[in-house]
Amino acid sequence: MRGVLLRVFFVVALPALLVAVWWVASDDNTDIYWPSLRTILSTFPDVWTGERWRGDVLPSVLRLSAGYACAAVAGVALGTVIGSYRQVRAVCEPVLEFLRAVPPPVLVPVIMLFAGIGDTMKIAVIASGCVWPILLNTVEGVRAVDSVMSETARSYGITGVARLRHVVLRSASPQIFAGLRQALSIGIILMVISEMFAASNGLGFTIVQFQRGFAIPDMWTGILLLGLLGFVLSVLFRLVERRVLGWYHGLRDVSRRSS
Repeated sequence: MRGVLLRVFFVVALPALLVAVWWVASDDNTDIYWPSLRTILSTFPDVWTGERWRGDVLPSVLRLSAGYACAAVAGVALGTVIGSYRQVRAVCEPVLEFLRAVPPPVLVPVIMLFAGIGDTMKIAVIASGCVWPILLNTVEGVRAVDSVMSETARSYGITGVARLRHVVLRSASPQIFAGLRQALSIGIILMVISEMFAASNGLGFTIVQFQRGFAIPDMWTGILLLGLLGFVLSVLFRLVERRVLGWYHGLRDVSRRSS
């Protein structure tokens, strides 16, 4: 119980301190572009009503989920193939390094030419940026599978899909989840950027509309909401990661205690 309380304290302490500093430092601020935290919080419930949650927040979350899911499937599948076969890796690595170096936001105009300006474009932009950390971490995770474990599985007749599921993907799963964690933050950024181009709803679109209309406190509420969304998604991801990688964290805890 004490350990849980200490963990909660460390999670909450720094955000609470930063909010307190922001509140005190901005309370007497009269700059129109830097409203006080008191003003932002009092504006928040008036801006983000039920209708705006349904019309802007929900579409953004759905686009993020779709793009992230597409990137996860493609990244893990391609990364497993590339990491498993040396010849495939030798052929693909130069191309992958070139494509990885291209910033996803500059692809927005190109993707718009092929996918239009609807939700398909926004999902494609999110997927095009999220796929790289997942793919590259999967490749490294698959390459790092213990050769002794692979040979043992082969000697016991564990091949094909069973070997892929129980040996390769299980051994590479810590690396895969590291890529998924990185991709989540990239996805939120690209979600906002994609909604700033030819959009009619979404968090990115709404924040830009507030900025253009000089509704500065409203704009700051959107930025605050984005931060809260990122925090909630991060917490949910950690819960899923702890559940899926329970065996891995258990091994780490045991080795930490023994050392």
